[in-house]
Amino acid sequence: MNEPATPSVRLADGDLPAESARDSTGDRADAATPALEITGVVKRFGTVTAVNGIGLTMRRGHLLALLGPNGAGKTTTVEVCEGHIRPDTGTVRVLGRDPLAERAALRSRIGAMPQGGGAFPGVRAEEMLRLVASCARHPLDVGWLLDTLGLRECRRTPFKRLSGGQQQRLSLACAIVGRPELVFLDEPTAGMDPQARLLVWDLLAALRADGVSILLTTHMMEEAETLADHIVIVDGGRVIADGSPRTLTASDPAVGHIRFRAKAGLDTGLLAAALPEDYLVRELTPGTYRVDGHVDPQVVSTVTAWCAQQGVLAEHLHVGGRDLEEVFLELTGRELRS
Repeated sequence: MNEPATPSVRLADGDLPAESARDSTGDRADAATPALEITGVVKRFGTVTAVNGIGLTMRRGHLLALLGPNGAGKTTTVEVCEGHIRPDTGTVRVLGRDPLAERAALRSRIGAMPQGGGAFPGVRAEEMLRLVASCARHPLDVGWLLDTLGLRECRRTPFKRLSGGQQQRLSLACAIVGRPELVFLDEPTAGMDPQARLLVWDLLAALRADGVSILLTTHMMEEAETLADHIVIVDGGRVIADGSPRTLTASDPAVGHIRFRAKAGLDTGLLAAALPEDYLVRELTPGTYRVDGHVDPQVVSTVTAWCAQQGVLAEHLHVGGRDLEEVFLELTGRELRS
C-alpha cells in the first residue's frame, strides 16, 4: 500500500476532540490545572536509576517534546505518567489526578500511542480502530478518521501486513479516537515517508488548536522544533535543559552559520582562505556545505562569489543561528548510545 499523498488535515466540525474536556463526573475540566505535573520523580530498576529526580510542568493545550538520547529516561518517565509504573519517590499529576490511584477516572481522558503499534498481528485495521472506539463514550467517527489518516484503502488489511508507516498511523488513530484531553505519543512518525509525516504534523497541530495536550517523544529534532511549544531535554534521568524552541536555540548574535547545497567535493580550503581566519568551513555530507562564524552581508557575498568562481550555484542557501540538533548534541554529546 502507498502512503497518503495529501499532507493536509483539518478536523471537521462535530469531530473535535475538545468535546472530551470533561472529567469522569461530567464536569468541565479545570483549564488552570496543568495537563501534566511531575515533581522529583525517581525510578530505579535494581542498581540502575532510570529516572533521577525529573520535574516538569506541561500546560493545557500545549505540545511538549521530551527529548533525550537512548537510555536517558524518556520511556520510563512516560510510563510513570501513564500509570504503568509506580515511581520510587516523587509525585505525578495527570490532569490534576494521580495516574495510579485514579487510573479509572483518567482512562477515558488520556490516549497513548506506544512505539511499535501494540496491536494484535492478525487484527484488521478497521476492526482494531472500531474496537478501541467502542470503549469510548463519545468516539470520533471511525470512517472520518480512516480517511483523515489515509487508512481507508488498507482498512481490511491485517496489522502485521501493514507497512511501518501505516501501523504508526493506525496506532495514532487508536490513541485519539476516544477524544482524549491528553495524548502520549512515542515516536509517532517513525517509519513514515515525508508525505505521511507532514500529514501527521498537520493533525497534531489541529489537535493542539482544539485544546488537546500532547506529550511527544521523538529523535527527530526537526519534528520537535516544528511542533513543540515547549521542549524538555533529559539525560541520565535528569532534566538538563528546557524551554521553547526559540529559547533553546538562541545564541550570541555574533555567532551564526550559512548552509547551502552545491556540487559535492568542492575545495572548502579555498573558501576558508577567502574568509577571516576564525571561520569554519565544512562539507557536512556530500554536496551540503556549512560556514560557521559571524554572518553579515559581506560574508554572504564572499560565499556566493566563491560558488560563482567554482562554476556552481549555491542552492537552498540558509542563514541562521544554531538549530535544535546542534543544541541537543552540545548538551548530550556525540558519542553513540546503545
